[in-house]
Amino acid sequence: MVYIDVQHREVTLKLVYYGPALSGKTTNLQQLHRLMGAGTGSDLVSLDTRDDRTLFFDLLPLRFMTKGGLAIKLKLFTVPGQVIHNATRKIVLQGADGVAFVADSRISETRNNNESFANLKHNLKQNGLSFDDVAVVIQFNKRDLPGIRSDEDVARIGRKGKEPVYAAVAIEGIGVAETFLGLARASWRKLEKNYGLLERFGVTEDEFMVAVNALFEPGGGPEIDPDPTPGEEFDFEDFEEGDDFDAVVGEEGDA
Repeated sequence: MVYIDVQHREVTLKLVYYGPALSGKTTNLQQLHRLMGAGTGSDLVSLDTRDDRTLFFDLLPLRFMTKGGLAIKLKLFTVPGQVIHNATRKIVLQGADGVAFVADSRISETRNNNESFANLKHNLKQNGLSFDDVAVVIQFNKRDLPGIRSDEDVARIGRKGKEPVYAAVAIEGIGVAETFLGLARASWRKLEKNYGLLERFGVTEDEFMVAVNALFEPGGGPEIDPDPTPGEEFDFEDFEEGDDFDAVVGEEGDA
């Protein structure tokens, strides 16, 4: 979980992009790196293999200073989506403060989304974390492809739950910044609730978000509030037959 260095006024957060194979996790980090430019202060590390785009992880470490003088490091990772790399996914997920679940919007990928989300919950449990221990946001990627869930369908299902939902076409950079900003905000709120960062360091949520937004190059980030509007939320454990993410999510032993 979060690393807090009170003496040096430094907080390190670990954010993980999780989801089925080829759903767009790596593309999200690549686009973030492009949109932030000099704001990243580091290179994007990617280890690829023949059978998956990411064998181990992509790492995009970000560091910035808030108005209140708090140094914050954000370490962004992705996990390999292929089923055979579950051990790697579990290792990368260790100590995560926030997770962006990148789902494939195509109806044909429903089962893969289901199984990957169940795998996320299983691996959190294996790492000694409950689903409620981490901040989670959902990105429905590949909204430009045929055969996808309609916007109305996604919104209808989303009203059943609590996780913020974002639509994206990651390969074009659409929805990438919004998802990241939503994940950053959700993670900060979770940590504020658990560790009282405002009381410890005097840094407000707004100051934190201003600093995060400043990572983007001019015109690179969205000029919107990344807070989702009411109803744009997900609960993967309460679906009717035929709904997205319905078959296996929440069932023990399905991961």
